[in-house]
Amino acid sequence: MSEVNHPINEVLQTTMNKIHEMVDANTVVGQPIVTQDGVTLIPVSKLSFGFATGGSDFGKSANVPKSFGGGAGAGVNITPISFLIVKDGQVRLLPVAPPPGDTASRVVEMVPEMFDKVTGYIDKKTAKPEVQLATDPD
Repeated sequence: MSEVNHPINEVLQTTMNKIHEMVDANTVVGQPIVTQDGVTLIPVSKLSFGFATGGSDFGKSANVPKSFGGGAGAGVNITPISFLIVKDGQVRLLPVAPPPGDTASRVVEMVPEMFDKVTGYIDKKTAKPEVQLATDPD
């Protein structure tokens, strides 16, 4: 039996087709929802999936030259992470993740914001005042 016609290929192809049915671009970036006041909400999700396929060829029997036993499994996890909010030509990102549960996670989450504040403060302190040149009114 050639590798191209091997039963494991059919099992793998069936698994991939089923995953493809569950997962598409509309799963990650959902269909827009338009509210009565003209605001458009677009859901954004995190998607993770995994699959496994395996099989084994068994020895010859009287009527069958070779026997095959195989199986496949797959799992999909879809987690909503944010909404894109479009209103009056402006786009905002609204995260829906729960706040961090412990102190260390909160500190790590605050680092980028604090870095921006400190950098802005340092930039203000080190900025040299502009020197105006005196011009002759004559």
